[in-house]
Amino acid sequence: MQSTDRPETRLATRLAFLVAGFALACWAPLVPFAKDRLGVDDGVLGMLLLCLGLGSVAAMLATGMLSARYGSKPIIIAGGLGLALILPTLTVASTPFTLGIALAAFGACLGSLDVAMNIHAVEVEKGADRPLMSGFHALFSIGGFIGSLVVTLLLSAKAGPLVATLLCSAVMIVAMVAAWPRLLRTVQAEDAPLFVMPRGFVLLLAALAAITFLVEGAILDWSALLLTTQGRVDASHGGLGYMLFAVAMTMGRLGGDAVTARFGDKAIMLWGGVVAIAGFAILLLSPIAIIAMSGFLLIGLGASNIVPVLFRKGGAQKVMPAGLAVAAITMTGYAGVLVGPAGVGFAADHLGLPGAFWLLALLLCVAPLCAGTVTRNRDQEEGEADAPRSYGSMDA
Repeated sequence: MQSTDRPETRLATRLAFLVAGFALACWAPLVPFAKDRLGVDDGVLGMLLLCLGLGSVAAMLATGMLSARYGSKPIIIAGGLGLALILPTLTVASTPFTLGIALAAFGACLGSLDVAMNIHAVEVEKGADRPLMSGFHALFSIGGFIGSLVVTLLLSAKAGPLVATLLCSAVMIVAMVAAWPRLLRTVQAEDAPLFVMPRGFVLLLAALAAITFLVEGAILDWSALLLTTQGRVDASHGGLGYMLFAVAMTMGRLGGDAVTARFGDKAIMLWGGVVAIAGFAILLLSPIAIIAMSGFLLIGLGASNIVPVLFRKGGAQKVMPAGLAVAAITMTGYAGVLVGPAGVGFAADHLGLPGAFWLLALLLCVAPLCAGTVTRNRDQEEGEADAPRSYGSMDA
């Protein structure tokens, strides 16, 4: 098997994360164009957008099975090239049915790539002498920023949705072709199980991923309303909260590997969770708008490296095959993004929006409380002798 600790394999992994974030962000500015082209109301548009999520979740489950048998490389290539080929069709689909099919296929490619690239990242990190997962996840965020910026600029220059997506697809194809020969050729044993029911430690990791992604999805969908209804900012500045959160999360992940190498996974889980919870408290309690807004920075910084730790531990555990564990963690995390905003809305109906955000902070308390369990320096399977490697002296 080829070495996993090579600059070219790390580059290929970063390109996969970059393409995934870039592709998803390219679609977001096209939503108003799709609505106008089809002439549908908000209800139909919501159902169409759900197709993307359903396609992603279905593909995530299948990807775990396929990667257990064939490895992550062919799935990364197929998913990345599939995104590039399908993206332009989202601008020309002329009926709700055809757009729904295209979005489901787009979501399936995105979900497949999401799982496969995380499996690949786990393998690459295992061969390295330092943590790499946070940096990989930072590239997803950077790709999202670049994608939304490029499409917005092209549309502002009157390029048109089809031309804009064709140019973006060309960039994605170049990136995937560059990554192709540099990806690891890892294949599991022929008798590897195609499905294992998640249990025990993997269920804990999956639950923590769902909570963390739920918080991110809730801030994306509800932060602007929270700020405007409480009179912190006017409607035109409602997006500042999520912008601060996203910038802080990206910066936290860019420096996350170095921090993890110095202090260890346990410190990341424990103090990251504490900082994020403190951010919620400042956001909800401070009467001064500028101080309250700093809460988004703390939430983003604190939560930024929790998910990379969860993926790392999912790849190291022995309860089930690493690829299936990563797929389970990814799928439940994505379910948190899908279900979370609706759950916040339900809670807000009964407790008010600030009360719903306090519930998010309470849920996030699980992360620091479980830091010791998640990062204890021993195998997560009874009878296993070799403990997974940990980073930093504070993991002991």
